[in-house]
Amino acid sequence: MKLTKFGHACFLVEENGARILFDPGNFSNLQDEVKNLDLILITHEHADHCDPQSIKNILKNNPAVKIFTNSGVGAVLAKEGINYEILEEGGSIVYKNVLVEAFGDKHAIIYSTIPQIQNTGYFINNKLFYPGDNFINPGKAVPVLALPVAAPWLKISETLDYAQAVHPASWFAAHDGMLKNPEFGSRWPANLLEPMGIKFIKLEIGQETEI
Repeated sequence: MKLTKFGHACFLVEENGARILFDPGNFSNLQDEVKNLDLILITHEHADHCDPQSIKNILKNNPAVKIFTNSGVGAVLAKEGINYEILEEGGSIVYKNVLVEAFGDKHAIIYSTIPQIQNTGYFINNKLFYPGDNFINPGKAVPVLALPVAAPWLKISETLDYAQAVHPASWFAAHDGMLKNPEFGSRWPANLLEPMGIKFIKLEIGQETEI
């Protein structure tokens, strides 16, 4: 499996010949130039994960790409005339012998007066799990975890507790685009999780990394 991070929560997964893009949001734009995509997975409708303009740019370069997401995102895409298919809690698809499973239903609570939107985490071929904006435990072994490290809805202590509960073999930082220095968001988790046998994978923006 190969990973390329474009920024914040947007990254490309390459597995068994399938090229799968996660969360093309407005905190990054490198994804707009990517070609030969097979699938786009969108966890939820917030603009830092789902930017309709970025998606339209991607579609120009990848007219045959299939978008899979939940009903909440689907409503946003439908207003923009963007085609999609539903893949949400309990669902799964197989594409090019790559299994994609959906877990979870709600975004983490930001504040009591802010409605919880739909959020779906996606597990790729029993190798990589990204929970989106919530601490979803898929309830099975996770070789690689895309770990949220900075957001209005989390504390670093919660990130660490979640990582210990899921206990992946390795992890890389996700949801770090709001930090002035994204590397700072990885520092505490890397230092504290490594002694527990949870390896940190440092991803350079735009650089392909084999995992």
